[in-house]
Order: sequence, then structure tokens, then C-alpha cells
Amino acid sequence: MDEIAKLVEGLSSKDDKYAYKCLKQIETVSEKSNSVYLYFSTFADMLDSPNSYIRTRGLILIAANAKWDKDNKIDEIIDKYLKLIMDDKPITARQCIKALPNIAKYKPELVDCICTALRKANVEIYKSSMQSLVYNDIVTSLKKINSI
Repeated sequence: MDEIAKLVEGLSSKDDKYAYKCLKQIETVSEKSNSVYLYFSTFADMLDSPNSYIRTRGLILIAANAKWDKDNKIDEIIDKYLKLIMDDKPITARQCIKALPNIAKYKPELVDCICTALRKANVEIYKSSMQSLVYNDIVTSLKKINSI
């Protein structure tokens, strides 16, 4: 098994520290080459995980590979991805919101649906202590997207 395959497998490890380490290494590789893009379907499947940490890792890696998405795979799963803006877990929602400007940068055809989903987001589903954080993330991401 090659190194990237081992890292991708590690994303689902029960050892969260190891899984996070794998995530960071895959993110670094994704910045420089499209070799991780081969695992896009794995990342997309992670969005359906009952484990919020796994969902978060999947959405981060999809965004990290947006620049390599010549096959328009993100376009095919964008609705599922955008649902994570309102994930049950506010930490996952925040990571999704923060990742969206990177998708918008490389997928201009998705900017309208991304911005619409961000504007429709209802932060009131979260505890009051999280509402302003999620709201501020939305505002920041919309500003970043509009400046692309």
C-alpha cells in the first residue's frame, strides 16, 4: 500500500490524534499535487459518516482538492456538502463554512449556490454560545467569496 493510501485509511482511525495527523499530511500533499484527488470518492463518502470528526476530515479534504477537480466531482456532491453548513455539530459546520471560499475560488460555477446556502443558514439551531461564532464565520466566508 502506498503512503497516500495509508494516510487516507488513517483518516477513519479511532485514534483521533493519528487521524488528525493523517489529515494534515494529506492537506499538505493536496496543496502541491493532484495525487490525493484519486481518493475523492472516499472523501465524499466521509460526509455521510455518523462521526462528526470523519465528516469534518472529508469536507476539509474535498475543499483542499477543489483546484484539481477537473472531473466536476464537487459539482455532483455540492448539495450534500452544503448541508454540512448546518451540521448537528457546530464545529463541523464551522469547518465547512471556512472551507467554502476555497471551493468557490476553484469552482466559480458553484459560487451562487454556495452563497445562497450560506445566506439561508440558521445559526439559531446552535447553543447561544456558538451562534455568533457560526454567524461570524458565515460573514467572513461570504466576504472572501465576494472578493475572489
